[in-house]
Amino acid sequence: MTILPQTLAEAALPSLVGLDWAVIALYFVGVAGIAWWSGRKQNTSEDYFLAGRNVGWFVIGASLFASNIGSEHLVGLAGEGSDSGVAMAHYELHAWCLLVLGWVLLPFFIRSQVFTLPEFLEKRFSPASRWVVSLVSLLAYVFTKVSVTVFAGGTVVATLFPELTPFGMSPFWSGALAVVILTGIYTIVGGLRAVVYTEAAQAVVLIGGSLTLTMIGLSKLGGWGEMTHTLDPEMFNLWKPADDPNFPWPGMLFAAPIVGLWYWCTDQYIVQRTLAGRDLKTSRRGTIFGAYLKLTPVFIFIIPGMIGAALKQKGLIDFDSKDSVFPTMVGALLPAGIRGLVVAGLLAALMSSLASVFNSCSTLFTVDVYEKIKPGRPEKELVTVGRIATSVVVLAGIAWIPVMENVSDGLYKYLQSVQAYLAPPLTAIFFLGVFIRRINATGALASLIVGFVLGLTKLGCQVYAGGIKVDDAARVAAATWSTDPVIMFGEINFLMFAVYLFLASSAVMILVSLLTPAPPAEKTRGLTVGGGRTEQAERSWTKWDVIHTGIVLCIIVSVYLYFSGLFFGGGPS
Repeated sequence: MTILPQTLAEAALPSLVGLDWAVIALYFVGVAGIAWWSGRKQNTSEDYFLAGRNVGWFVIGASLFASNIGSEHLVGLAGEGSDSGVAMAHYELHAWCLLVLGWVLLPFFIRSQVFTLPEFLEKRFSPASRWVVSLVSLLAYVFTKVSVTVFAGGTVVATLFPELTPFGMSPFWSGALAVVILTGIYTIVGGLRAVVYTEAAQAVVLIGGSLTLTMIGLSKLGGWGEMTHTLDPEMFNLWKPADDPNFPWPGMLFAAPIVGLWYWCTDQYIVQRTLAGRDLKTSRRGTIFGAYLKLTPVFIFIIPGMIGAALKQKGLIDFDSKDSVFPTMVGALLPAGIRGLVVAGLLAALMSSLASVFNSCSTLFTVDVYEKIKPGRPEKELVTVGRIATSVVVLAGIAWIPVMENVSDGLYKYLQSVQAYLAPPLTAIFFLGVFIRRINATGALASLIVGFVLGLTKLGCQVYAGGIKVDDAARVAAATWSTDPVIMFGEINFLMFAVYLFLASSAVMILVSLLTPAPPAEKTRGLTVGGGRTEQAERSWTKWDVIHTGIVLCIIVSVYLYFSGLFFGGGPS
């Protein structure tokens, strides 16, 4: 991963023609119209942050998908597909985590009538837990969502528009800043209602454009069979050997679910969409629909990356950086008009990711920080403060971009690495807090502090080791605990570290809770399993919700079986 991609200058990509620009312009006009229509009434903080809690299941599901499937997927996931095959598909098969959200945690979240998930932690544990999680969540947005999305936006624009150099600025930074500004305008004006409704429209463009690229790429290559014969059979295996330096199968088996459960079930960025539902039934159906959509990235992002690798082996396209394979394929393979549609899909992904980050940042800071410091402030002031907070987080994320290459050599791997250092304590506190009534505020806070200190220490050591690696690779290769423990700690596989961190966080939480008094009844009543189901929960599902849940699970199992080494050889060892 390089901060200024150079692929485009040598790829000789076809320029966009009038028809392409017409399609792109039509897309932007449509997004602007939806944002204006949906954001007309923003009178209260509930309107701005939770769309008045009146969103339907289709919009919730599409918004969940579009929020998740951002630029890091189009750019980074396709890049990992070209480099490692289907290894990263583990994260895309986390549709089952959405089902856990809808069936297990969502009843507790909705019953508590919270704006944010840190607010839920305050009700379950203490204000201190809410403060810590809010601040760490904002920090996580800087390290992951903002920096990754802006980086990917710059990569896409620089690859497709290498001639874009206003005021002498590079194509990368020109594209990155343009995406930030355009997205910020409609998010700030419309709030969450504008975000979720534009995301619903963008999800359609995103799936349609990426599916088109997949089919045309396979056609150019000569079909699925030609791809399986061209690439190494190990590219089609989800399970890598235990000593694989990047994706060892024990790490993928245990760490990926830890990160997935945090992201899909406890992250404000995602769960905020479900809190905007009309009722529990609507929100749960939104998660089921979102789970269906979440199954598609394996076929419309990872597979295109593998197609790109096969095309490169055959000399049909060329790219230097794996993070530029998807935009390179768009420019090199697609005809006029369709190329414009897919570029619109790329822009949709960039903007939907940033829009979600913007709204979640404003909600977290305003509700969990500012209102705690200055309670009872006017509604308009709260909305203004949220917008200012978002701007600060975005600027910090842009400033972090030059550091990213010291963490990982690929965009999507970078994202998963940083999330692996921040997610385990959050997964532990939410799930253990809901399932074990004996967990108390003292244990939760101790676990959060220990977990985040260890996680941020690992990230710092990895940044340090990455910087050394650029200048002195031999020193890193020869490092031992006695000669350079910082490098050795930084070089621990990110997946295995996530497992260790989750176990440590859970152990601290349980031990400290057992050594201190049990939580009072008001901290567990209605907020933990065993607290009694409400009448609302009893009436919140039908047999069709159960049937569709079963279908999603069957599809996941089928994909795992197909890419398990049974058909292509190889397997974990």
